[in-house]
Amino acid sequence: MNNSNIEYMKEALRLASLGRGQVSPNPMVGAVIVKDGQIVGSGYHRYELFKHAEICALEEAGERAKGATVYVSLEPCCHYGRTPPCTEALIHAGVRRVIAAIKDPNPKVAGRGLEAVRSAGIEVEFGLCEEEARKLNEKFIKFILTNRPFVHLKVAASLDGKTATRTGDSKWITGEQARYASQKLRYEYDAILVGVGTVLADNPELTMRLEKLRHKPLKRVVLDRRLRTPADAKLISNEAPTTIFASLPAATAFHTETGLKKKLHLLSNKGVEVVFDSGEYVSLGFVLDELACRQVTSLIVEGGSDTAGRFLAEKLVDKVSFFIAPKLIGGRAATPAIGGEGFASLSQSLELDRIEILRHGQDIELTGYPK
Repeated sequence: MNNSNIEYMKEALRLASLGRGQVSPNPMVGAVIVKDGQIVGSGYHRYELFKHAEICALEEAGERAKGATVYVSLEPCCHYGRTPPCTEALIHAGVRRVIAAIKDPNPKVAGRGLEAVRSAGIEVEFGLCEEEARKLNEKFIKFILTNRPFVHLKVAASLDGKTATRTGDSKWITGEQARYASQKLRYEYDAILVGVGTVLADNPELTMRLEKLRHKPLKRVVLDRRLRTPADAKLISNEAPTTIFASLPAATAFHTETGLKKKLHLLSNKGVEVVFDSGEYVSLGFVLDELACRQVTSLIVEGGSDTAGRFLAEKLVDKVSFFIAPKLIGGRAATPAIGGEGFASLSQSLELDRIEILRHGQDIELTGYPK
């Protein structure tokens, strides 16, 4: 591959990224059509317009698409969904070559799209900028292959690994720039999850405070075994959807049967969905499966300490971000970033790979993937 091919594919990836936070449960896709060394058409998938990236690019190129090369960040679809197959449109337009960054992991496609255009006499290549393309759509790939959301653990902590002082004071450990970066991170995800301890201690809104539109609102999810979330909690008192996961036997024992009915009535009137696990404790696997049924393809876990510990202990985390402030809190009673039992030995500890480090003012963001 020459450098111009790489540059054209990078442009397709850049276009695809414009759909970030907008296209779930679909993947982000960008397409560039090149003829005689010039870009004659380009586009990206915009959920609300229905049209796929290739269709937008073909419409812009018009007759110039004939004999051209199409660079697309994800294999063209070959099945009927909300729109007709993109493979048919590419064949009809008479393009000469299709270069895809990666094959579509969707079992409905999975190489069939490239085979369809190849069978029509169109040259096919794939694998250009593959690593970048996989990272761009890591949430979609995880969801489509496992039918569970991509889970991203995000923690804001002091340099010595504390998320609150011994008195519970936690606002604010990180500075304004880091908090803004955290908000941008929320924008990329379908849902945000916390434990009830965070709700009771901090009464967070868990909203996405950026002036950007989404085609579906950020869902708030609470792990609340005994259903202790107050009916006047901030995350309930606004219009964004909230789902609480509770244990039926634990909630019944805590409230009594009559009290539980009353609590459910109060929450229902606020538009809150309560989902019960039948066991004494709420299974995280159950939570992820239920969220997947609700088309939640990606989940950011923000707190608290014990919740983070549970997700890590059960190996349910796909990505980790630590926002680290240059502060020392100290104290055995201060809240640690990761709670629970912890690992018994260093050989069992979770090691991160593919590390990225960013600076936000005085704070550091370290992001990596479990090995």
